[in-house]
Amino acid sequence: MAISAVKAGADELRAALKESANAFLAIGLFSFFVNLLVLTGPLFMLQVYDRVLASRSEATLVALTGLMIGLFAIMGVLDHIRGRLAARIGANFQAKFDKRVFNAVLDRTSLNARGISTLTGMRDLDAIQGALSSPALFTLFDIPWTPFFLFIIFMFHPAMGLLGVAGGLVLVSFTWLNQRGTKADQERAVLASRMSDEMTQSLQKESDTVRALGMRRSVSARWQVLRDRALDANVGYSDSNGFYTITSKTFRVFLQSAILALGAWLVLQNSMSAGAMIASSILIGRALAPIDGAIGSWSLVQRALQGWRQLSELLGKVPEEESRTALPKPRAILEVQQVTAIPPGEQVATLRMLSFNLNPGQALGVIGQSASGKSTLARILTGIWHPAGGHVRLDGASLDQYGFDGLADHVGYLPQDVVLFEGTIAENIARMQSHPDAEKVVAAAKKAGAHDMILRLPDGYDTRLPATGAKLSGGQKQRIGLARALFGDPVLVVLDEPNSNLDAEGSMALNLAIRNLKAEGKSVVIMAHRPAAIEECDLILILENGQRLAFGPRDDVLRAHLRNHAQVVPGTGTGSK
Repeated sequence: MAISAVKAGADELRAALKESANAFLAIGLFSFFVNLLVLTGPLFMLQVYDRVLASRSEATLVALTGLMIGLFAIMGVLDHIRGRLAARIGANFQAKFDKRVFNAVLDRTSLNARGISTLTGMRDLDAIQGALSSPALFTLFDIPWTPFFLFIIFMFHPAMGLLGVAGGLVLVSFTWLNQRGTKADQERAVLASRMSDEMTQSLQKESDTVRALGMRRSVSARWQVLRDRALDANVGYSDSNGFYTITSKTFRVFLQSAILALGAWLVLQNSMSAGAMIASSILIGRALAPIDGAIGSWSLVQRALQGWRQLSELLGKVPEEESRTALPKPRAILEVQQVTAIPPGEQVATLRMLSFNLNPGQALGVIGQSASGKSTLARILTGIWHPAGGHVRLDGASLDQYGFDGLADHVGYLPQDVVLFEGTIAENIARMQSHPDAEKVVAAAKKAGAHDMILRLPDGYDTRLPATGAKLSGGQKQRIGLARALFGDPVLVVLDEPNSNLDAEGSMALNLAIRNLKAEGKSVVIMAHRPAAIEECDLILILENGQRLAFGPRDDVLRAHLRNHAQVVPGTGTGSK
């Protein structure tokens, strides 16, 4: 199964490259003429030594120089064009998979639970794009010319050709040794760097907590261990790769001088001309340049090959989302049928065989102790997680029939931990749309009771937030998060601990928003710890160890199952059970 998935992903990558087949053909054509024009230098030197110097003809020198300048200019233009073509091949390849890989990275939690790693997805794509856009691509088109140049050297003299072939074999052995000798070092360097980067990002995100708890010294020590490990691994890889790169470059320079020395001896023996000696020295450099280039860019190629394998596996296991028939806006009829849910990466279900219905205009309060399954239910209802068993239906259609983005148009969600993104208040309410509809933004804020609060900010709706939303208090962030949940007029609104950071004014605004949603025929599900959050609820669902302990009208359920029900929600009666 895994092998077939990798093959499917690799086939998809190859299909994307085939879309640039014309560009590859053009690079091949330009490479043909570029390598043909490489002969300009050797032939020019051959003519200068054997004709111009012998005949002492200035006119011949001027004519040959003009021709040489023109041919080199053409070669430069063609080389530049193939470089631009390679850059566009890489760009088109990246554009083909950018959104696909990015969506997989966003769905990291659920994919990791299925054993699918997305940690290196974007870096793998960048590595392939970098290799396609780099001169390493030209090596594939230039290496076939190496035998041709060696053949020309053979024509000057067999001894010169044999020395060139021997030198070429030595460089090829360096390429093979580079591949075998640096693979393990590169993998260690990539892994160590990734672990270091992940911890750095985590500490940056939670920097306030680290400082407040006095953890800076201890986490700094752990971070330093990872940084040192990454540094050592990268230095080790650089050393091993650098050894082969420098050795091959030094040997190629030596080989050119050796060819020149052998040629000089052959000239002294009257076995070849001085022009052929110089031409051979130039040709051997060009003949072996692609091999030397392959060694120099091997780290880039090796990383791209690793990226290709990992991206093939990712794309094979995460196929492109199929287009779905767009469903009309649903009614606020929610059906939860025998749902069992297992959080990603876990083995134990946190919801077991849960069933209930919710009709338009009703609000459901979900209460229970910590780890009873409230947040799991919120993620199931919003389509973030998929149930391991059972079904969740909205107006008769299962949630996956709407598609992930389509479902978000009909379901609003306020998570327990509200995260705001870098941008304006208006953009955050509009779910980061580039050009949000101002009327819809203000309408959502008014529904959430956040309009007046936003107007009191320095620039109102145009107040720009940093990535952490640090300008705002917890209560302000929660009210803006509620406005974001209500943006677009969803039919079902899921609120996870919506009043955890709210003051009395914010709680009143929340209850008014819930009341208005019910009046509009919407359904509301509230995960609650604090009593004020369920004042507007018509129904109560009590969860215990992931199972339904009780479900029904609010007052009846509270009276039957909570001893302090009158204190929880005043006005529910005096009896207890």
